[in-house]
Amino acid sequence: MTGEEPELERQRRRASRQGLAYQGAFEAVVAILIVSGIGLWIDGRYETSPWGLLIGTAIGFASFVIRLLRLGKRLQELADSIEEDPKT
Repeated sequence: MTGEEPELERQRRRASRQGLAYQGAFEAVVAILIVSGIGLWIDGRYETSPWGLLIGTAIGFASFVIRLLRLGKRLQELADSIEEDPKT
């Protein structure tokens, strides 16, 4: 049974990294859609077309990039901790 434990632990960590990656990508895409939608609403409300949509999309894309950079850093930390772990 002890030979199976390291393999199960590796699978669990791999699943955790994949879950973080999917969560981060989903949050980043949703951020673009939400902020772009707010910009579109502002355009309709204040007749500022297309500036609200453009500014909202730019803000959403910036948050997308920041989220992906943070996610990459977190995933790299997880990968480093797995490599340093003597159990696996």
